[in-house]
Amino acid sequence: MRTDPRNVKLTHERSVLARLLLPGQPLNEDPLEELAGLAKTAGTDVMGGLVQRRGEPVAATYLGKGKVEELRQLVRQQDADVVIFDNDLTPAQTRNLETATKCKVLDRTELILDIFASNARTHEARLAVELAQLEYSLPRLKRMWTHLSRQSMGVGMRGPGEKQLEVDRRLAERRIHELRLDLQKVERRRERMVASRQGHATVSLVGYTNAGKSTLMNALTGSNVEAADKLFATLDTRTRRWQLPGWGAVLLSDTVGFIRDLPHSLIASFKATLEEARQADLLLHVADASSPNVFEQIGSVYKVLEEIGIEAKDTLLVLNKIDRLETPQPLDRILERYPHAVPVSARRGDGLGRLQQIVGEALSREFLDLEVEVDPADGKLLAHLSAHGEILSRQVNDDRLLVHVRLPGRALGLVKQSALAVRRHDTRQPLGEVA
Repeated sequence: MRTDPRNVKLTHERSVLARLLLPGQPLNEDPLEELAGLAKTAGTDVMGGLVQRRGEPVAATYLGKGKVEELRQLVRQQDADVVIFDNDLTPAQTRNLETATKCKVLDRTELILDIFASNARTHEARLAVELAQLEYSLPRLKRMWTHLSRQSMGVGMRGPGEKQLEVDRRLAERRIHELRLDLQKVERRRERMVASRQGHATVSLVGYTNAGKSTLMNALTGSNVEAADKLFATLDTRTRRWQLPGWGAVLLSDTVGFIRDLPHSLIASFKATLEEARQADLLLHVADASSPNVFEQIGSVYKVLEEIGIEAKDTLLVLNKIDRLETPQPLDRILERYPHAVPVSARRGDGLGRLQQIVGEALSREFLDLEVEVDPADGKLLAHLSAHGEILSRQVNDDRLLVHVRLPGRALGLVKQSALAVRRHDTRQPLGEVA
């Protein structure tokens, strides 16, 4: 009896890796390096792997006939429990490969979904992962019913198996509908929460998985969020207060890491989690400068940002892990292509002062230099000016307090409502409604 691979925990299984490289795909020094990292994160022991270059996949088995035989022998030699592909396979290709290798076969999406499922901690993340898994599994239900008797199923899927398959399909579709409704509620709640932060400058960390975003957040904010040296350690958005020197308080959010060919179902399911990045005033795109695939990883992140519709947002590229570079040449090559990037080492603290200065300058682009007349008894407005702006001077004028302040445009709402008068400091002209 075969067990559905989606319900099997991969811990201590022995895996063999496979990848088909198609025309136009770069051949890295180790084309299986990232897949090996994913497989180890999922809990398998990687015993070997193979790579094939072809003009196009074989319809039935994805790999060519000779490579399938080579894969079968490799599985037998290594006594492997699972074959993991760095490609997305059709249900038929998976079934044919399992028949040929006498071994369970997972594709890239199935592996990533398994890792997400094991790392999901919050209710929101679990909902998102379950939805993505069900949407992946729905067209593959027939494969999952291979444990039924062939005699009762007939040539195709007749008899009791057909009835049970239809029941399972209806149950899966109903659960998908329920999860989408639940996630819509989560999204609306998240949108309200993010909108409630109006008046606060917000910065969001985005980047390739394991680029060091959580470590950088800890270094900048003094927090202690989990920062593990593994893929997809962070699936849930965490927001911390960042006291930006010479600027003021900023809300800094850490988000789920991206990866090459991130499944579309996951991007859609994690829409609520990515709301922080969508609404942020500035994105810090954290890249691993020590990775030999850094250019490919930077490109993959920009592709995901484009998919979620925020590629045009103000973004600062941060080159992390420079402490791992033995020579300056790799960093020089990256800076040649991205001259405005900021090199840092979140672990060692190198470059963090310059990063904070540049972030402050970027956030200050939307600042207004204002003179605000305040009733001295209006403690709420005075607290608002202190919390969200930089007060440059105070002057008592009769029964009024004249405050010279640099304030972000997003914090003007309460000022316009409560101040006795608001003027531009440089011209002394009243502030227009469009400002």
